[in-house]
Amino acid sequence: MRSAFDFAPYRRSTVGFDRLFDMLENNSVGQAQENYPPFDLIKLGDNDYRIELAVAGFKPDELDITAQQNVLVVTGRKKDEDEQKGNNYVYRGIATRSFERRFALADHIQVRGADMKDGLLSIELKREIPEAMKPKKINIGGSEREERSAIGGGSDQPASRQTVDAQAEAHNA
Repeated sequence: MRSAFDFAPYRRSTVGFDRLFDMLENNSVGQAQENYPPFDLIKLGDNDYRIELAVAGFKPDELDITAQQNVLVVTGRKKDEDEQKGNNYVYRGIATRSFERRFALADHIQVRGADMKDGLLSIELKREIPEAMKPKKINIGGSEREERSAIGGGSDQPASRQTVDAQAEAHNA
């Protein structure tokens, strides 16, 4: 289903934002499936984030984390070892269905690591802006052009003194 908003005028007048408009237009596609497993997104600092997914019932070897260009994919596939052991469930409330959860990552977001504790999968993220893209401070000074004031052509005297001297010269001439 497409968005009710038409992005065509913006697409014509911008360069390099195609991915953003595609995400906005397709944001409702597939969201009905993407509510499992639940997750939290935590901002730890200006450039540090953590995603915590509730993956109760999954072991670390049943989870797969893949970082592709601007996309983080977390996949879980439960092995059928419980049925092989002869467990007979009367009620099964812990969801163990397979899942694939996708997170769109902004530019320069790197996955730093993952850890699993108490049924929560924690994925550490960090924004690392390359040196070439960081703002640079440009110092002013040392230019070859000579600074001049409007009165006196760069004299060390204050402007008021220069004015008095100029008037005296004009009067004497």
